[in-house]
Amino acid sequence: MPDSEVQSIRDLIYYQYSKLICRSAFKMADGVSAKGEHYGFIKKTFRELKSGSKIWSDIIREDLQFVEVVKVCIYCGSAFDVSQDHIVPRSLKLLIKCAECDRIQGIHNLVWACKSCNSSKGVKGLYEYYKSKYPADKKFYDRIPPLAEKKYLKTMYFCHECAGTLDSSDPNQDGHIDVLDIDFILH
Repeated sequence: MPDSEVQSIRDLIYYQYSKLICRSAFKMADGVSAKGEHYGFIKKTFRELKSGSKIWSDIIREDLQFVEVVKVCIYCGSAFDVSQDHIVPRSLKLLIKCAECDRIQGIHNLVWACKSCNSSKGVKGLYEYYKSKYPADKKFYDRIPPLAEKKYLKTMYFCHECAGTLDSSDPNQDGHIDVLDIDFILH
């Protein structure tokens, strides 16, 4: 369960992104240490994103990072049999226009992945994939590489906006809001 102020998918996306900003600003290895050492910063950033007084960078920033990054699998680090992977499955068909949506079909949604990871991820959302990859880790989402998570959150924000679900509070109806609710619209 995220912070008590997180009440919707929009909030959840902003909260996860706030942890990424914290990790970057303080050179933290993961979200657990970022939250443990700089929770106030995360809360302040979350509130600023939510109120609109802080705006996240355009996804072009992550696209440039993708182009400049060494061609290795973002999920496991392998350099063998690497190709482009759509973080949000490009087969997504929330609406008819998804098939032509540049956010899903274009560079905004691409990372490098080895054949094995790409296959095991399949049509899963990023959080769903990491939960299956690390089933014993309650904080599986803190293992996601920042570039992948930033691109994913920004893409999913627009998918939820397009689907009209940004203000949903528990789309998978499991009784609480968590990162798996972000993935729910993929199915």
